[in-house]
Amino acid sequence: MKSLLYSLGAALCLYSCSEAVGDINQDPNSVTSSPYDNIITGAEVGNIVLQTGESARRAGIFAGQFTGIDRQHLGFSQYSVIASDFDPLWYAAYVNTIRNAKIAEEIILEEEEAAPVAQGITQVIQAYAFGTVASLFGDIPFSEAVVETIGDPVYEDQVAVYAQVQNLLDAAIGNLQTGTGRPQTGTDIYFDGNPQKWIAAAWTLKARFYKHTGQYAMAYSAAQNGIADPADNMSAPHDEAQEENNLYYQFFAIETRGADLVVSDFMASLIDPGVGNPIPANYRGNAKTDETGRFKFLLTKNSVGIQPNTNNGYAALDASAPLVTFEENMLILAEAGLRSVDFQTGLNHLNSYRNYLNGGGYMTNADAAEVLYEAYVAADFDNGGIENADGIAPADALLREILEERYITLFGQIEPFNDTRRTLGETNARVKVMPNVGSELPQRFLIPQTEVDRNENAPNPIPDFFEPTDVNQ
Repeated sequence: MKSLLYSLGAALCLYSCSEAVGDINQDPNSVTSSPYDNIITGAEVGNIVLQTGESARRAGIFAGQFTGIDRQHLGFSQYSVIASDFDPLWYAAYVNTIRNAKIAEEIILEEEEAAPVAQGITQVIQAYAFGTVASLFGDIPFSEAVVETIGDPVYEDQVAVYAQVQNLLDAAIGNLQTGTGRPQTGTDIYFDGNPQKWIAAAWTLKARFYKHTGQYAMAYSAAQNGIADPADNMSAPHDEAQEENNLYYQFFAIETRGADLVVSDFMASLIDPGVGNPIPANYRGNAKTDETGRFKFLLTKNSVGIQPNTNNGYAALDASAPLVTFEENMLILAEAGLRSVDFQTGLNHLNSYRNYLNGGGYMTNADAAEVLYEAYVAADFDNGGIENADGIAPADALLREILEERYITLFGQIEPFNDTRRTLGETNARVKVMPNVGSELPQRFLIPQTEVDRNENAPNPIPDFFEPTDVNQ
């Protein structure tokens, strides 16, 4: 990461300035002279690009949710990737997000008046970004990352990075619990400085990252302190002004690259109740489940193919983009509860989530007549039950249902790629994502060419695209 240039304005553009979220600093080249409040805004904007921009679309391709049909995205679907393809994704993480957050924290610590809530916010953002990068790339720079005096930061083991991310979240929670020193009103674009909402999001992130490392009992415990109300979701705010539109809307509805990418037949087949379902046998509907409303919220069909709903649903121009949510937290409780407690605990949490969906859930355009998610009973997962027609073990049948629910609920986010790799060895329960070409699924993002060229501590050779990261061995 030697010679990386830094500016708040850079957080607004990943591939093009059409992915802008809004102007956040009138003097982007004088960062350290800016109030820490404004730099927090920059870190949050950078995180929106990191979590909901090209990294999420790329992860979606590798997790079987999207299919590239032209130009670069066709190559990604065929697993034709090179290190330089990942340069801007690394930059979005380390410069636009982590460096902003670290500089904001440094300024806070230099202030005469303590601001522990503001510092806690910067720590959650750092942990969120570091955990995301570790999940995608494996071993990464952490302790020496974006330190001005270090031109060649060392790479640290992925598992060790996850442990340090957990420590960082613990420190953040401690600072947030003081309740004092909030950033200036309007500068925290996620929660406007509300410490309780930040604390809940931090606990959900802890649960997420414990799941990444297979520590399911700890994930279950953390999720019990996580986001307990959808009104407290951490979401990326969007608006009708073009530069503030939802990034999926910008990609699919505005940019010509929308013709490069479609939702995969596999993803659509899970929730398409109509005669046009590309793989009818995959449809998840049954006597207790109707996915019609969710299909209409998430997806639409046009002349290109099946794409995210940019009209009045998931990818509408002003639709908030999910980052860390009640929905994810509930499904962590279901999966981790099943794995670390018992079958009934997992089922109870799944049914709580289904009850939420049955009332419309996160589907903002849902017609009540097209939504049905009745509670399951244990017998539904017995051999021959409506969720176990192929006669696998009941616990595997329940896990399969939870993992499928995560795959659909977290559509368009990075997490399905993490789930796909994490559960690859669980043949009976995993979501049946299949390779687009060859016999192997992608296992990681490639260490970018900028690191190969500029950081003497970058892995040499870099790990292969199909080489599992440590936590997925």
